Amino acid sequence: MTTIDERPAPATTEHGLLDVVVVGAGQAGLSASYHLQRLGTEHVVLDANPGPGGAWRHRWPSLTFGGAHGIADLPGLPLGTPDPTEPASAVVERYYGTYEERFGLPVVRPVRVTRVTSDDGPEGPLTVTTDAGTWHARTLINATGTWDRPHWPHAPGRETFRGRQMHTRDFWTVEDMRGQDVVVVGGGTSAVQLLLALEGVARTTTWATRREPAWTRAPFDATWGLDVENRVRERTLAGLPTLSVVAATGLPLTPEYRRGIERGTLVSRGMFTRMVPDGVVFTNADGTERTVRADTVVWATGFRPSLDHLAPLRLRERGGGIRTDGTVVDRDPRVLLVGYGASASTLGATRAGRRAAFAARRRTA
Repeated sequence: MTTIDERPAPATTEHGLLDVVVVGAGQAGLSASYHLQRLGTEHVVLDANPGPGGAWRHRWPSLTFGGAHGIADLPGLPLGTPDPTEPASAVVERYYGTYEERFGLPVVRPVRVTRVTSDDGPEGPLTVTTDAGTWHARTLINATGTWDRPHWPHAPGRETFRGRQMHTRDFWTVEDMRGQDVVVVGGGTSAVQLLLALEGVARTTTWATRREPAWTRAPFDATWGLDVENRVRERTLAGLPTLSVVAATGLPLTPEYRRGIERGTLVSRGMFTRMVPDGVVFTNADGTERTVRADTVVWATGFRPSLDHLAPLRLRERGGGIRTDGTVVDRDPRVLLVGYGASASTLGATRAGRRAAFAARRRTA
């Protein structure tokens, strides 16, 4: 029997008109597909990955299920209580794969969407061009997340640095940095988890952040997901770029993180002012400088929404963001965004998938 993982993408061809094309098979995309299936809406889910798991399948093995934040249940099939020491990537890949098979979701992979156009005007169907053919749809649910758009902020002197630079997107194991002096840049959970993982492996670690880490004692539960939505919604409604989850909610002050602060590992030095061949330079308030040696600089600086394929539709506002009413894009109601803006959390993405499915059903009924 052919499994979801083995099902090949179709040969390059032209496909007929569907009610809905869902782009992306992560948390939001699977939630949307589940509800579309229950509503009897003809659709397909196009996923660029070779197998289930969404962006989680790319997370480093040392990130365990117990150490990860924001793995939420999909509708109709609870995740259960996996071994907290198992890699989160393995847990989610297995869970999503089981989910796709259990409900017979029409996921086709690997298919990478390259552009979405409106060849017949604003009232006609959308044309979804991919590396495996062209689909046409009355409505598009975009659930592409952020994994394909790592953010690299400007850093003076970066081109002079002789060591290694990597984004957390490309990180795999701390063993690659054994015995090294490592600078980790960024104020989010990826930076925190990496710094803790480097203890006892790297020779030294230095944490660089533009702002003081935003520690919070608020639990990361359903209330947290709602908090993300409420804090980000204002910017989304204004057509401004979205905030990161950490900027919206802060870092959870868990017992493990408290111990890291007490040991000095999770204490930020502020942001360095420039990079030099052998490290980074911090400038004190009095103007004096201190150079910190670095073999590797890891940019744990987050991601931006992966929406380049939607550029032909001109959805962005002057402020740089995409204004939505819930999940429906103001500039083009044929397009629904899930896992974007107010639904950036996994809990929010699950709810947004349901809302998008019902909105798509109303448009195509």
